[in-house]
Amino acid sequence: MKIKNINIENFRNIKELSLEFEDVNIIWGENAQGKTNLIEAIFLFTGSKSFRGAKDSQLIKMGENQSKLRIDFEGSNRSQNAEIRIGNKREAYLNGVKKKSASMLSDEIKAVIFSPVHLNMIKEGPGERRKFVDAALCQIKSNYRNLLKEYNRCLDQRNILLKDLKHNPELDSLLYIWNKNCAICGAKIIYQRLKYIEALSPFVKDIFSGISGGKEEIELKYRSFDDYSADTAEIEKKLLRALENNKIQDMMNRSTSVGPHRDDIEILINGISARIYGSQGQQRSCVLALKLAEANLLEQITKKEPIALLDDVMSELDEKRQDYILNHIKNRQVFITCCDKETILKLKKGKTFHIEKGFLIE
Repeated sequence: MKIKNINIENFRNIKELSLEFEDVNIIWGENAQGKTNLIEAIFLFTGSKSFRGAKDSQLIKMGENQSKLRIDFEGSNRSQNAEIRIGNKREAYLNGVKKKSASMLSDEIKAVIFSPVHLNMIKEGPGERRKFVDAALCQIKSNYRNLLKEYNRCLDQRNILLKDLKHNPELDSLLYIWNKNCAICGAKIIYQRLKYIEALSPFVKDIFSGISGGKEEIELKYRSFDDYSADTAEIEKKLLRALENNKIQDMMNRSTSVGPHRDDIEILINGISARIYGSQGQQRSCVLALKLAEANLLEQITKKEPIALLDDVMSELDEKRQDYILNHIKNRQVFITCCDKETILKLKKGKTFHIEKGFLIE
């Protein structure tokens, strides 16, 4: 897909803004001028909530009652349009037809977003890396979100039971039931994560090689309490056995020590941990490669071409890595924000927008 233009009214610090886009679009200006607000407005058309964690009421320009966003885009081999109105509630329209919820826009409009907050995927603990894989799977597997909810429900019930067992030993017979339920749901989650990483890895390696000029190699590894083959039945069997074997330890800690909620995705550069040993530029390159690879795989599976939204991606990257981002991302529309005016001089083909205090500076 390709967004042809956007019209924004009363969104964040933007009173009114109309822009026409090309394949590569650079939005530049000083901090706190509205660059990220523009990226955020585009991202809302995927049907998702703000990637900055903002409530809808925070998206409306101060002193106004409603925000309106509209895009014209090419998708599914035809010209289309979409509109979002944010007031007391969020309303979404596709080709003039009101949708039951804004999330339904995701059927036509897909995007991947890079934001500095996503660097936590490398810098922080396993939860951030699990979140990346799970969010990606939610876009391509219609039942995956419900599977996560069911697993978390089973996990909560098991943990509650572990806390009660010390004072009510007669509840022990119930533990196997929740062990079994956790193993059934957990095995499906682990299996789908393994298959996703397997499918994602070739894209990640190719993109990371391009970013690093072929000087570095990236590798993804799924880390758990056991080595799994891609077989749900075997994973379920091993997980159930581990839950039963860890009963005493889990009772003492009053929490569940094994399962997909404890697993990790290790990211290696030239065989060593990117989290521990990677430079700022290498870590940023890892996240960028993961995000662009996510877009490639999403397109391959859904047959919908997602746009790439890259917010403040240039910081801490050397000139060669910046050149790759500006001039070598192929086959998708790209939106990039940056602060440095010199950066736009490196752009070989595309369009630039200078944003200041929510206005376009000609």
